[in-house]
Amino acid sequence: MRKSIFRHLYVQVLVAIVLGIAAGYFLPKRYGSDLKMFSDGFIRLIRMMVAPIIFTSVVVGLAGLGNLKRIGRIGLKSFLYFEGMTTLALVIGFIVVKVFHPGTGFNADLANLNPNDLKNIQGYKTQAEAQTVSGFILNIIPKSMVGAFAEGEIIQVLFISVFFGLALSSLGEANRPIISALEQVYCALMKMIAMIIRLAPLAAFAAIAYAVSNFGAGSIVFMARLMASVYLTCIFFVICCLGLLLRLNGISLWRFLRYIREEIFIVFGTGSSESVFPQMMAKMERLGCSKPVVGMVLPAGYTFNLDGSSIYLTLGALFIAQATNTQLTFWQEITILIVSIITSKGAAAVVGSAFITLAATLGAMKIIPVEGMVLILGVDQLMASARATTNLIGNGTATIVIARWEKEFNEQQAAEVLSAKSIEPLPREVVEVAPMETSISED
Repeated sequence: MRKSIFRHLYVQVLVAIVLGIAAGYFLPKRYGSDLKMFSDGFIRLIRMMVAPIIFTSVVVGLAGLGNLKRIGRIGLKSFLYFEGMTTLALVIGFIVVKVFHPGTGFNADLANLNPNDLKNIQGYKTQAEAQTVSGFILNIIPKSMVGAFAEGEIIQVLFISVFFGLALSSLGEANRPIISALEQVYCALMKMIAMIIRLAPLAAFAAIAYAVSNFGAGSIVFMARLMASVYLTCIFFVICCLGLLLRLNGISLWRFLRYIREEIFIVFGTGSSESVFPQMMAKMERLGCSKPVVGMVLPAGYTFNLDGSSIYLTLGALFIAQATNTQLTFWQEITILIVSIITSKGAAAVVGSAFITLAATLGAMKIIPVEGMVLILGVDQLMASARATTNLIGNGTATIVIARWEKEFNEQQAAEVLSAKSIEPLPREVVEVAPMETSISED
């Protein structure tokens, strides 16, 4: 007997998104904040799992490598890849806004801005002012090991995990009891994720309903040109740039997207790629990427390889300049691009972080008025879906490319997984994650 299509998680999330749009449009606005509680709660549940999953997976992976040269090589290749792809994304966003001029003709008068909106922007501006280059570098080092886990700082947890994994690897066979215990903890954490992920449809419904009910259909129509620019640019980047990279590495983009379709719909609904981080780790390993590569590349990518957020930065900054009739010279525009390359590395993969990073970019330039961000505040949540989905696909692609670059990618296994006629629903896939494999072939 054929299973109902509604048993698939991605179908449930898709239906929830459609119902969320309808609910947000027809329900009174006062219900918006109440609905958002469910999506925020789901993100919190996921975030509480991310730090321990990163720690267990990275530590076990590095402890099993036993080769500091290989660890350094993977780290260097990851950095070069991240820098190249995010810069390409920034340049593409820059070109799109210069060619199509989505902000031209708005003629926004910042003197007549809503005081409440200005207050909100000031809050983002204050957070952005704290994001300096030296501050970001120092923030990689946690004040305490407990604090890094308590605050859920991905980059700090990754920093601790690498050090602890290297220390374990130096112990030789004496580390086996610790590794075995961490493997069991990892499996238990993944079972917890399987339970949490069943709430994804509710979270997607609440997030979309909140966005529509809170900002109204009028604001969506008004900012349609900007939204169209962001969505179409992200689609172009995924198909042409990431698709080409996958093709060069023997992977079909369409089959890969089909493989992670549940994660795509969840991310699109919640607006955060962090919401599927644990599942992506499990799926990339199942696809044939080695445990150490997945453990190093994917967590780092969530901080340094945010392609969608990079597209948004240059596109958003120049859109505000066009909308406020701020005249920029060629060199000022190039400076915006350079500053964006730096500030984009501080954009975490959580809801609202790209907006803060945009504020940091404009604040560093002091040419485009930061107050102009109020023009896109209303629809930022809707654009977050495009950013987060692009970030998700970009980090999956990065993991495949670097794994294959390191000759730690099982092509036969990937072919079998991607060519399967049906893909198991996400909860079962997470629960049945295979035990960690720590033995990697030597050079």
